[in-house]
Amino acid sequence: MVLWHQFLPDAIDGACEAALAQLRVAGIETKPYTEDLAGRPGVVFLRAVDARACEFIQRGSAAGRGRVLVVLLENAAHARDATWQLLRTGAADVLNWDPRVESATDLAARFARWDEVEQLLESSVIQKNLIGRSTTWISILRQIIEIARFTTASVLLTGASGTGKELAARLIHTLDPRPKKGELVILDCATVVPELSGSEFFGHERGSFTGAVAARDGAFALAHGGTLFLDEVGELPLALQAELLRVIQERTYKRVGSNTWHKTEFRLVCASNRDLQPEKSAGQFRSDLYYRIANWTCRLPCLSERREDILSLARHFIREFTSNGEPPGLDPPVANYLASRQYPGNVRELKQCVARMVYRHTGRGPLSPGDIPEEERPSGDAPAGVWHDLRFEDSIRRAVSMGATLRDIGRAAEETAVRFAVGEAGGNLQIAAQKLGVTDRALQLRRASQKRRSENGRARAATG
Repeated sequence: MVLWHQFLPDAIDGACEAALAQLRVAGIETKPYTEDLAGRPGVVFLRAVDARACEFIQRGSAAGRGRVLVVLLENAAHARDATWQLLRTGAADVLNWDPRVESATDLAARFARWDEVEQLLESSVIQKNLIGRSTTWISILRQIIEIARFTTASVLLTGASGTGKELAARLIHTLDPRPKKGELVILDCATVVPELSGSEFFGHERGSFTGAVAARDGAFALAHGGTLFLDEVGELPLALQAELLRVIQERTYKRVGSNTWHKTEFRLVCASNRDLQPEKSAGQFRSDLYYRIANWTCRLPCLSERREDILSLARHFIREFTSNGEPPGLDPPVANYLASRQYPGNVRELKQCVARMVYRHTGRGPLSPGDIPEEERPSGDAPAGVWHDLRFEDSIRRAVSMGATLRDIGRAAEETAVRFAVGEAGGNLQIAAQKLGVTDRALQLRRASQKRRSENGRARAATG
């Protein structure tokens, strides 16, 4: 495993060399940080938590996209609120370095876990089903992967309708490493008829009630050895919540009309489009059940919180709805329309929007403005899409509160824009320059300047 490293302040002394030596013994090879390594795994050794350190961590982690582990040397750990400040700026974890114990081994264990998570993140099971590369979405996927792969915890998924809770539940089941794992059983609690709820969950014996012409297995029996996904669990009446709690605690149940107890073992995943915490406080959802189903909780973000993923999702849905030939591209006005449109129904609404456009489309060219249904087209006086939204303002507000100067903010914004543009252009500087409205020469000079600053930093560290 090869990572980048950075010491702040830059001067490397005997303690720094000793730390690197311990990392090598633990199986971790490192190389000095350069700007082209931003967003890749790395470790930062700090002696002081200050504005420069926070700015570097934000840049080196690409605002949290890459896993950066911060190691606090000497008295840096005593800085007030240092840990939380570092995590807010993009650090994945913060450790106190003690050369007398196996700190390097702890660090190696974290990177080994993170490396396995990243491999799963790039696997086809995720890349083909849970589309998106925004920082927000990547962070959520990492959490889901880790809890699914390395634990057997029950999971509560929350979030508005259309955010992908069922897809997340399927991913948890898929990544669950239990040997001889059973099936994923899905039960939508919002559609369960109260009079038949006992049969839906517990099953019934033949003749146990009118219409029970044959015995039937319920969800608890079907999920034995597998995963039970209870969608919209907040819709369950209190009486049924009590019965569900008993099964979760004791792992036994009886069919309707039977006196025989049956054992069941399953992983429980629940979902709700409402926040169950207030309902728990109001007595509308049992607190004891809540803590049983919510060993770990995850709120899936609305599409408005991950707008960077809209066009990637749209292209994915275009491929899905194109049955013959190459999937069409997107005319710039259509791409702008999709990127700036509001989606109260989240990803589900985006999918329906794309479907309606694809169904209208004809020919081999890209989707054009005429493919947008008339009733969905923006009005002539509608404002253009505004990219500097509340999230942008929050980032600037956080930077100012942390002591960043106008020059620091401007430089960080420019470097981020260049990195994104070059990445989207597949490394083609000419295309990236066109996107940014600058000349090829200007972009080349900017990148050369960044490289010189990085090399100068390494030189200072080597001679310090």
